Amino acid sequence: MKKYHPYHLVEPSPWPIIGGCAALFITSGSILFFHYTHTTLIITGTIITMIIMITWWRDIIREASFQGLHTKKVQIGLKQGMILFITSEILFFFSFFWAFFHSSLVPTTEIGANWPPEGIEPLNPIAIPLLNTLTLLSSGITITWTHHSIITGSKKNSITGLSWTIALGIFFTLLQALEYQNSSFTIADSIYGSTFFVATGFHGLHVLIGTTFLSICWIRLKNNHFTKHHHVGFETSAWYWHFVDVVWLFLYTCIYWWGY
Repeated sequence: MKKYHPYHLVEPSPWPIIGGCAALFITSGSILFFHYTHTTLIITGTIITMIIMITWWRDIIREASFQGLHTKKVQIGLKQGMILFITSEILFFFSFFWAFFHSSLVPTTEIGANWPPEGIEPLNPIAIPLLNTLTLLSSGITITWTHHSIITGSKKNSITGLSWTIALGIFFTLLQALEYQNSSFTIADSIYGSTFFVATGFHGLHVLIGTTFLSICWIRLKNNHFTKHHHVGFETSAWYWHFVDVVWLFLYTCIYWWGY
């Protein structure tokens, strides 16, 4: 049947409902793990999620790169969707900063009327946090180089730049894991530990998600899925990575440096 419009009417797919069930398994499994150390449900949900990621993204790549369904109109819709998603993520992190400043600007007597609370030894902002800041700022440069290389048609430079970005993202994650391991306080140590680990931990999760996005883009670059005028998958991933960079700058300034 001939199509007389530029929009993509998605075919029926089993992946959304299966993905939703997998997400339910992970959240329910997390509760069981926290309270009873049962791991079966969370492992099952994680495995199903990994399978859904592979199959669903495979279908989207087919639609975008081989079936030509991602027209200009569809690309505009995808970009608008990503902008709305990043906006929701901004509000998500805003709640963490709200909790941090609510507790730090007027410390209560329960924590010694002091910030950081009595007995808490905060991390030195000039050590690993500063190195992490330089790492993410460098990754912002390399992903911009990648984007410029794609626009100018230089496949070699785009792959090199993206490889560096992914490597820096992995390096950041390893540094943060080392930082957590050497921390003198935990998430259970007063409101300081709670706000610190929730804010930085969720940012670390976003770095992992962004690194996954960029790894898929690296595979697609190698397989010539992106052109000068058709690379919305990479472009939206780059937006997300820049968002992660900016959030870290606020985290470093407020929680590490000012909170020290």
